[in-house]
Amino acid sequence: MVGVRWAFRCGSWTPTRSEWLLAARCVQREEKERIGQFMFAKDAKSAMAGRLLLRRLVCDRMGVPWADIRLERSPRGKPYLANPACSSPESVGWSFNISHQGDYAVLAAEQGLQVGVDVMKTTMPGSSSVPEFFRIMTRQFTDYEWSVIRRAGSEWEQLTMFYRHWVLKESFIKAIGTGLAFNLQRAEFHLSPEPIAEGKVCRRTTMHLDEEEEEVWTFEETVLGKDHHVAVALGPRHTVRSVVSHRCVCVCVCVCVCVCERGREGGNISEPVCVFLFSAQ
Repeated sequence: MVGVRWAFRCGSWTPTRSEWLLAARCVQREEKERIGQFMFAKDAKSAMAGRLLLRRLVCDRMGVPWADIRLERSPRGKPYLANPACSSPESVGWSFNISHQGDYAVLAAEQGLQVGVDVMKTTMPGSSSVPEFFRIMTRQFTDYEWSVIRRAGSEWEQLTMFYRHWVLKESFIKAIGTGLAFNLQRAEFHLSPEPIAEGKVCRRTTMHLDEEEEEVWTFEETVLGKDHHVAVALGPRHTVRSVVSHRCVCVCVCVCVCVCERGREGGNISEPVCVFLFSAQ
């Protein structure tokens, strides 16, 4: 089974009021209400894009009719398909995850593996200097990781390295579903010497968990729009419990261009006819 990697450039999506109302009809009521609570329109738009990507995945790859899709969240916030009647071979064993920040919403999905994804845009700290920002974040990285970050060069290059490490850690804790309960210093990343570039995927970065190298986990890295770092964590499902209790795949990075048109209404949830996927190669 081929894995799924989608990215939606939210910054280029400027929906009209009617298009936004159509998008809102395409998601579950509780998700619509949650999205409506965002203070900034940009964040609401990114969250909406993420939910639409998830529903398109479940419909297209898992064979669940759009109006029958029921997505719920684990206690730690990870989305999962809650349709007990959906037991076709196409729908069994999928793990999927989304992230949105900066100009992009991203999705990663695998059948038979646990998956987590994160995206972050490199930006200067809003209210503090780079050294002060790093001081505040000291406990998030190991001494080794900080040495790599601080050797990167200019302050901007150090921030770029910081966010590269950050999305790797976030992708891992999202894959295992622990959220903030996980001590980030337990996972130490040793970066691939291969440069990260837009349109290419690097898989040579490794992770040391509790000071031992984890060979069963794979990490994919790429860049979107030059300054957005993306990391995908892939690991066997049976390892998740042991990680929490303490002690390959064809990749297609896509850009989703959404042109909302009139949808087909089915009950309270409409199926859009508006999502087109283009390979970023």
